[in-house]
Amino acid sequence: MTHQEIREKFLEFFEKRGHKIIPSSSLIPDDPSVLFTTAGMQQFKLYFVGAKNPFKDFGSQNTISIQKCFRTSDIESVGDETHLTFFEMLGNFSFGGYFKEKAIQYAHEFITKELNLQIDYVSVFEGDEKIPADEESEKIWKKIDGNLKIKKAGKEDNFWGPTGKEGPCGPTVEFYVDGIEIWNLVFNQYYCKSDKTLTPLDIQGVDTGMGLERLAMVLQNKKNIFETDLFAPLVAQIKSQISKVKTTTQNSKIDEDKSIRIIADHIKASVFLLADGIVPSNLDKGYILRRLIRRAVRHEKLLGFENNFILSIAEPIIEIYGNLYPELEKNKKNIFEELKKEIIKFEKGSKELLKIFDKVEFFTENEIETRDFSDYSRLGKKFFDIFSTYGFPIELSIEEINKLRKGLSWEKLSKSQEELIKQEFNEEFKKHQEISRAGAEKKFGGHGINDYRLSTTDCQVIKLHTATHLLQAALRQVLGKEVRQMGSDINEERLRFDFSFGRKMTKEEIKITEDLVNQKIKEKLEVKIEEMDYKEAIKSGVLAFFKEKYPERVKVRSIGNFSREVCGGPHVKNTSELNEFKIIKEESSSSGVRRIKAILNQEL
Repeated sequence: MTHQEIREKFLEFFEKRGHKIIPSSSLIPDDPSVLFTTAGMQQFKLYFVGAKNPFKDFGSQNTISIQKCFRTSDIESVGDETHLTFFEMLGNFSFGGYFKEKAIQYAHEFITKELNLQIDYVSVFEGDEKIPADEESEKIWKKIDGNLKIKKAGKEDNFWGPTGKEGPCGPTVEFYVDGIEIWNLVFNQYYCKSDKTLTPLDIQGVDTGMGLERLAMVLQNKKNIFETDLFAPLVAQIKSQISKVKTTTQNSKIDEDKSIRIIADHIKASVFLLADGIVPSNLDKGYILRRLIRRAVRHEKLLGFENNFILSIAEPIIEIYGNLYPELEKNKKNIFEELKKEIIKFEKGSKELLKIFDKVEFFTENEIETRDFSDYSRLGKKFFDIFSTYGFPIELSIEEINKLRKGLSWEKLSKSQEELIKQEFNEEFKKHQEISRAGAEKKFGGHGINDYRLSTTDCQVIKLHTATHLLQAALRQVLGKEVRQMGSDINEERLRFDFSFGRKMTKEEIKITEDLVNQKIKEKLEVKIEEMDYKEAIKSGVLAFFKEKYPERVKVRSIGNFSREVCGGPHVKNTSELNEFKIIKEESSSSGVRRIKAILNQEL
């Protein structure tokens, strides 16, 4: 049974039983508490809680959909036989229509009669000290098939929590075929608040999810999802390219199948994210997309390719799904352009970065001589330094260190050692979190950070913050000491700087200011912080332009002899960490106040 036949059979079965077919929603959800659409129920969340009327919108209390989904929780497991980041979810839903008995009957009938599959067993919620066991579902199953094996499990396995910070939730019934969980029936009986307290829902709802890829694997009698017709053309495309490559880097140390699967999954996910309007960046969804593309490029290189071929994989993806998701064909040109742009950007930067990576002393001479590599955790700090300076994800650093160790005939890092490294990496993140919280509380020396929170965007935001200090010093040198900062806003893409000045800057003044900042970047000025008495700091010439009351002791940030300001916010350690500075706009902000918008061209 092809994936198309599975889709048609599922939709036809439930449509005949009074369900309205609803198209897949975007991978960008309406719910601001989650980054992506991770389940079929997300577009129906408001119907489960009674905030929207299904009769008014759908003409029915019951719906079905085939929802495109994206989850980052399994990204580390991609490469095995069943895990993906992008997948499709077959689901049937009821908002106060039918409940447990009808839902279980439908699922049993579809699996055993429509698909001709034999159910190994089902699992139900066994209950805990706060929530009663789902005895009703157990009785229904015994009524349908008295010989069917029923297992009981706790909250971790058989209770679906809310999608996002809060929402509907309840006990689940899971179906297992050929040892694989293929269908999950969620019975929404409760509303889970953000503090994890549960209250009964007025409307009892049904929310089911059946992964198309796993179902196709079972129905097509394949050993893994990458052998199904949803992935076979992609894998074949990659393997045909591999057969053309003759290189010494291809050897037994490389897990070829794993790299192929990662490339296939990540490029497919990237194509769908791009089709829904997400573009690579250092912010939230854009960073996840950037990480996928860059990880695919790294595995392409591990397979021995010098010139990228992964762009060509986008074509069969659109061929497989184009008639199902029109946004793919509609945005085809942009998908290819953004993929190509990101691949080129990363390849250009990573060549230089890997040279730097090779020069970093990850292990001491004593460790190398004694083969004692027990203190792995400290690698996390080095990886954080590489991440914060170059935007190189920790996952790729771990891959590189494993590659380095293989070259020296060492064993690969174990999972526990990787966890120690990530733990140390996260500790470094926490240190920066404290700084960012201080920034949110206006201890940022007046440089406001828009929605500033520690995330994967921080390395660029921090660079732009340092650039803002350089810009102010340059403006005072070019335009005069009357220039005073009147406001600032920084996000992951650009800085915005407001300053007191009575006229429009000339093109020459803009160019001189821009060149002066870039000159200071090239001079590799050290960025230092010291604590001083506020009054003494001001007397010594330190700048502090804001009306808020400063404490008696303040932090002063110095950039060489070029800039000195009261500022407790995060900065780079040296201006050499900044890329090329470019003023993109100079305009009026208000009477007597000008505004500059500027960027730092990113190498990676």
